Amino acid sequence: MAAEVGIGRATCAAWARRRGGGGPARLLVVYGRAATASSPPRIDLHAFDAGASAVAADPLVSFVMGHEEDDAPRAIAVHPSGDEFVCATAKGCRLFKLVTEESSVHLISKDAPTLQSIGPQKCLSFSTDGAKFAVGGEDGHLRIFHWPDLNLLLGEPKAHKSFRDMDISLDSEFLVSTSTDGSARIWNIDEGAPLVNLSRSSDEKIECCCFSRDGNKPFLFCTLVKGHNVVTVVLDISNWKRIGYKRLLEKHISTLSVSLDGKYLALGSHDGDFCVVDVKKMEVLHLSKKVHLGSPISSIEFCPTERVVISTSHKWGAEVTKLDVPTDWKVWQMWLVLSCLFVTSAILFYAFFKHVVHLEP
Repeated sequence: MAAEVGIGRATCAAWARRRGGGGPARLLVVYGRAATASSPPRIDLHAFDAGASAVAADPLVSFVMGHEEDDAPRAIAVHPSGDEFVCATAKGCRLFKLVTEESSVHLISKDAPTLQSIGPQKCLSFSTDGAKFAVGGEDGHLRIFHWPDLNLLLGEPKAHKSFRDMDISLDSEFLVSTSTDGSARIWNIDEGAPLVNLSRSSDEKIECCCFSRDGNKPFLFCTLVKGHNVVTVVLDISNWKRIGYKRLLEKHISTLSVSLDGKYLALGSHDGDFCVVDVKKMEVLHLSKKVHLGSPISSIEFCPTERVVISTSHKWGAEVTKLDVPTDWKVWQMWLVLSCLFVTSAILFYAFFKHVVHLEP
């Protein structure tokens, strides 16, 4: 999405799925915008039109983050409930609550002293059940909190030289983290302790990482750099051993993410391309080139309900892309097919019964 006149470019973005009381779920997009000469850094909340696969031009609500350069949003993590989200800045993290009243949406800043003074954070991640929240700092400090009371479950000041990437497993038992020096570690969240360092040779660097999410046998995906070669490695989390690898995008990877249903894996490159991979077959199904021309893609996030992704880069802002992948069946479509089958069966039964009766003497 190109920046409007006077409005800062969207440097980070995330989906927020609001589940209304008895009504249909509402899909929103949270943008973190940088400052311009005429506009301070801010958070914008936009509606998303699933039919058009487009973000509304005008925000539903905006919140000014401050008036200093260090107040600019750097990353956003939305709680699985869609009720609140955390925004990272150079100073620390700020907590926001989404409040829906009939057709209006309000954005409320909440006091969270534990998060506000922790300094610049590179990685933010909620567990799937929403009970844990982890942050990895530019200073290499790892913190894992219980949510929402923010009791510290694990605090390791020297987890890494500086964080590169991080993810929490589907069952919330493990956290994987990678460092700018190419190392990677697995942490046991419940025990609040490091579990294992992922093995690598001296000329290998592990960069991006994420866990599988399809609910079957769990795996860990990592991008591995060795010289000029970049491959995606799959590890078995029962023993943290490599079970296979494949070159999916013929270039260096800047970000890695997986869809909420675990069917697809997205890889973004340093020159602005990205691809989406079928996890079962490990084959590329969608390739978008020059989405962020010449700029590293800093994040890719799958839409919770549609085959759409939102990607960001510091140069070009946020872009929404509809994926060229097999369409999922909607509930109403399945009911329609079942209804048609039922009606067809009833007609055939009636025709057969009438024919039999007509043949009887």
